[in-house]
Amino acid sequence: MYIFDTLMNRMRRGCQTMAYPKGPAPSLPVRHGGALRLDASACPAECDACAEVCPTGAISREPGSSTTLDLGRCLFCGACMQACPHGAVTRTNDHRLAVRRRDDLILGKPGEEELRLAEALDKKMKSLLGRSLRLRQVSAGGCCACEADINVLGTIGWDLGRFGIQYVASPRHADGVLITGPVTKGMELALQKTWEAVPEPRIAIALGACAISGGPFVGHPQHNGGADPIVPIDLYIPGCPPHPLTILDGFLRLLGRLEEQKG
Repeated sequence: MYIFDTLMNRMRRGCQTMAYPKGPAPSLPVRHGGALRLDASACPAECDACAEVCPTGAISREPGSSTTLDLGRCLFCGACMQACPHGAVTRTNDHRLAVRRRDDLILGKPGEEELRLAEALDKKMKSLLGRSLRLRQVSAGGCCACEADINVLGTIGWDLGRFGIQYVASPRHADGVLITGPVTKGMELALQKTWEAVPEPRIAIALGACAISGGPFVGHPQHNGGADPIVPIDLYIPGCPPHPLTILDGFLRLLGRLEEQKG
């Protein structure tokens, strides 16, 4: 009877996996707010209110230049929006945050008020990967918040495996590495060896503010300021931590599996 009851319960519940990306994306939590937008033209020359409260130095203004916001350093804490009296920094409620180039995370120049979203891998790389992606996840000194949201993608609601994307135990079975944490000095060699063990051609993904820039540990001498100095990065997914929807969008964007990239 136990097995019969289990089967009946599953039939009554139906499919619990979300329709995205074939259907609408789930809504972000109210406190999340998605990507940020910076309208530097709204910043008076004498105002540094947002920069003064930023805990990681993500907002800066060089003498004689406009204000810039580095989403690779940003913790999305919202302190800048509360401090800014001119409304220069705003939330977009857009879950899409992944980019291919580090410079694309820096906002503020005319025409660069928002992110320049990632493009897919080239045709040769996509053909080599086929319709699957195997990633070896390396936790390089992080707090495990990013790792928790990575694991969420394996739950029944998200079902990452339906896209042919899996986390593997050995780098020798992987197509690339998924890096979290600021890459502490103690994890530097481990990351290098993991990367070297992945067969070529290979990719590297930096996930979260720590892996991109050092996050809240910016300036600390016991880490490398992210993965960039150790491994050539193909995809940056900012956040502290990134929402699972943001992570999934980055993976699919890299593989060219989103409708907006087709045509």
